[in-house]
Amino acid sequence: MNINSIDKHSKIHLIGIGGVSMSGIAELLMDLGCRVTGSDWNASVMTDRLERDGAEIFIGPQRAENVTDQDLVVYTAAVKADNPERVRARELGIPEVERPEMLGLLMKRYSTPICVSGTHGKTTTTGLIAQTLVELGGDPTVTIGGELDSIGGNIRIGGREYFVAESCEYCRSFLGFYPKAAVILNIEEDHLDYYKDIADIRSAFRDFAALVPDGGCVIANADSENVRLALRGLDRNIITFGTESNADYRAENVVHDGSDLYSYDLYRRGELICRVELGIPGIHNIHNSLAAAAVLDRFGFDLTKAARCFGHYTGTHRRFERKGELNGAVIVDDYAHHPTEINATLTTALEMDYKNIYVVFQPHTYTRTKTLYGDFVKVFTGRGIKLILADIYAAREKDTGLVSSAELAADIPGALYLPSFEAIEDHIAKNAGPGDLVITMGAGDVYKIGENLLKKQN
Repeated sequence: MNINSIDKHSKIHLIGIGGVSMSGIAELLMDLGCRVTGSDWNASVMTDRLERDGAEIFIGPQRAENVTDQDLVVYTAAVKADNPERVRARELGIPEVERPEMLGLLMKRYSTPICVSGTHGKTTTTGLIAQTLVELGGDPTVTIGGELDSIGGNIRIGGREYFVAESCEYCRSFLGFYPKAAVILNIEEDHLDYYKDIADIRSAFRDFAALVPDGGCVIANADSENVRLALRGLDRNIITFGTESNADYRAENVVHDGSDLYSYDLYRRGELICRVELGIPGIHNIHNSLAAAAVLDRFGFDLTKAARCFGHYTGTHRRFERKGELNGAVIVDDYAHHPTEINATLTTALEMDYKNIYVVFQPHTYTRTKTLYGDFVKVFTGRGIKLILADIYAAREKDTGLVSSAELAADIPGALYLPSFEAIEDHIAKNAGPGDLVITMGAGDVYKIGENLLKKQN
């Protein structure tokens, strides 16, 4: 499909329009002047915003009658071919396109697409690059998998030069993009309901890096063995970052401030540039900021000024996000759902001076839980935390008895499984007190536990 054929006369329907990425695409299409319709099972802040901006939204089960005279239907990987709206589109001869391809088509309108990929850290790094570009006058268009207050949500409509996009590897979605700069933060085992093994995952990232055209670049983590293996022998301009190697952009003299933040000396190809003081907690964010620094320097922005901006960045929602206090205990929410992310979040929390740390973890998908079962046991064992497990969040899967949170809790010394959010909320309310930290953790709806606790005390 030619993006130039989409104009203000086009009417485009998005199935699952309330999703983070789909709602961003809807905003981009409306910015082009398109008439947008869409459907979703539930109303949300995003669907409400889209309606205010002029979209026609159908809430509830997808129905054939929602598709009438549209010129194009956009759908996600979760929307199968037997979906009533997709069936109706085919009956009417309306073209269909999957979400990543649509985003890629939109991306082609920009001269400098910056695509941020990796198993972990995509949202944080995308947000850091985007916010810094805004502060330095770059006027980027941004699509991100989280809510970033500094851009007013998950989408920012800017100029026609920089397009900063969080780029997910699931189902090889990012292979539909057109990166001028392809950032690869890390590569680990994940999404094994789709990928065969780590070699298959590496091949997808290699194909992603190969999308970079002449004059573009790959920004790669030199400290990650899987990244190095994925890019070995690839004929592209590869710019590296890291802490334990002779990377192009390197952090030295790392200092922890005694609470939760880090600073370091930023070196570019052996030259000291400046001291970087981060505004987001956790040692893992050193790598994320190095990647952002490499991107910004590549496109001509002053690194010293960029470093000052890094200190202003406090992250997106659901990334160690402080929600409030309950009985003197601080409640934080975090999106971590892979063992590596969990380790980073726990390491950050344990560096802080809290009396007790309660972690409410909601595993995300049965496939991930089963495949990485031993890693989940390992990451939670011996950490000195009070771990509570909620039921597994199914997401796109069905419960076939493959694995359960009760089973996982039984294999983690000291862990407690509770069968409902209500039971977890009661447990936290009775036990957490002054000087404690409560973390709700996972990619599903576990954040509601903290929100419910805060509402009940008001």
